[in-house]
Amino acid sequence: MFCASVEQMKSIDRRAITQYGIPGVVLMENAGRGVVTVIEKSFAVGRGAEVLVVCGVGNNGGDGMVVCRHLLRRGASPRCFLVGKKSRMKGDAKTNLHILEKCGIDVVEIEDRIPRQFTRSLGRSVLVVDALFGTGFRGKLKGCALEVVERINRSRLPVVSIDCPSGLNVDTGCVDGSCVEATATVTMCVPKVGLVFYPGRRWVGELWVVDIGVPEQAIAEEGMLTSLLESHDIHMPPRDPAGHKTTFGWVAIVAGSSGLTGAGAMASLACLRCGAGMATLCLPESLNAALEAKLTEVMTYPLPETDAKTLSLNALELMAPVLKKADVVAVGPGLSTHPETEQLVRSLIEKVDLPMVVDADGLNALSGKLRILRRRKAATILTPHPGEMARLTKMGVPEIMANKPGVATRFAGENRVTTVLKGAPTIIASPKGEVLINSTGSSALATAGSGDVLTGVIAGLLAQGLSSTDAAATGVFLHGLAGDIMAERRTEYGVIATDLLESIPEAIELVLGSERGFFEGGVRRVL
Repeated sequence: MFCASVEQMKSIDRRAITQYGIPGVVLMENAGRGVVTVIEKSFAVGRGAEVLVVCGVGNNGGDGMVVCRHLLRRGASPRCFLVGKKSRMKGDAKTNLHILEKCGIDVVEIEDRIPRQFTRSLGRSVLVVDALFGTGFRGKLKGCALEVVERINRSRLPVVSIDCPSGLNVDTGCVDGSCVEATATVTMCVPKVGLVFYPGRRWVGELWVVDIGVPEQAIAEEGMLTSLLESHDIHMPPRDPAGHKTTFGWVAIVAGSSGLTGAGAMASLACLRCGAGMATLCLPESLNAALEAKLTEVMTYPLPETDAKTLSLNALELMAPVLKKADVVAVGPGLSTHPETEQLVRSLIEKVDLPMVVDADGLNALSGKLRILRRRKAATILTPHPGEMARLTKMGVPEIMANKPGVATRFAGENRVTTVLKGAPTIIASPKGEVLINSTGSSALATAGSGDVLTGVIAGLLAQGLSSTDAAATGVFLHGLAGDIMAERRTEYGVIATDLLESIPEAIELVLGSERGFFEGGVRRVL
């Protein structure tokens, strides 16, 4: 599902109205009705139950007034408050104000102070609908709007925000001051970028999308390159029923050093767990006995080492028999930053013409040496976390975090690589400018070795014939879903990296059984 900026969404709305002839008041009606559908699905609002609806004077407020009318039709008892004067409402919002008043709903204005009716209604209500500010909001909440939002937050009532929580900058996901703490946010047509990135995602709650009747062609014509990954977007490589182990790919994993043996072990097993036919772990010779005992299904290949028990530069030539058979190379987990080992990594990336996944110390070896990447012809996937991206780009981590999609996209394009910028959420950027935002995962993945498992999953999928972007996207989604599965069983506190190896097959099973995400009753939950 595409993700839009504010300007892109405005352009889509204009196109639907001017080119496709859909009146704005129809889009507003569909929006409000969709919000009520979400309320019915997610909240217990019985007949006669009081619902507090707080509206602004713009189109977001108009949506709120449609919500009031449909709640009334369903037997609830909505109370509508307008922050501002009715005389400031225009167009479709003004039309819905007049309709609502003709239906017998009193719209109470809030200007200089909070009226007693608001306080009483807040105390009696079972739900609050936030229709104060929409996607155009910038800056800080002030005056009565600020007081209203703070009272709503203090009430601890469930809150449904229309399009976005009031106070949130929907382009950046940032909040300057106060913001509505929504239980659910119901956004229109497509998700907005700031709703799926932190810090904005903290205020969103559940994220629902409403189909307001904009034709798919009108959305496609916008040419958006940013999408939210969902299960039906994930493509597992096909399994030939007559295939054998070499049919499904051979991965060479160059990993491990003294004290960091687990990284290579987990990456190797993850390759096999996602369907690769064979995996060979290339490692320092002194570590071989321990890892041969630990890894039953993975082949090991001992190589010359430095005095620090890390791979030496001589290892590259002796690795040739494995590289001749391998379909993909994964390099980096647990290698160390020993100068000779870093030199080996750079030589491997530069001289070996195989698809490659580079992670961890493999990335550290590339700092200041990115020209190596630009000379590669085979597919290359890099999987940095923000700290590693900072070392690669010479940017500060705060600067990266403030614009993760932009940083990842620019890096991917300049260096001709698929970039997996890890975090919450993880972003996949292709060299062609496509940006995919992952929708799975949680703090359960914030554990040592989790990234090594991800490296192995992506390499295993790449070895089975997926393109670099598809392998990265599928790997990130499965990895996050595996974490979600284990978090359900062991909580987000209790998951460790080897747990992910257990749940990857279950994650694959869920993806294989998923269907395209249709809008049921015109609405669909995406986060």
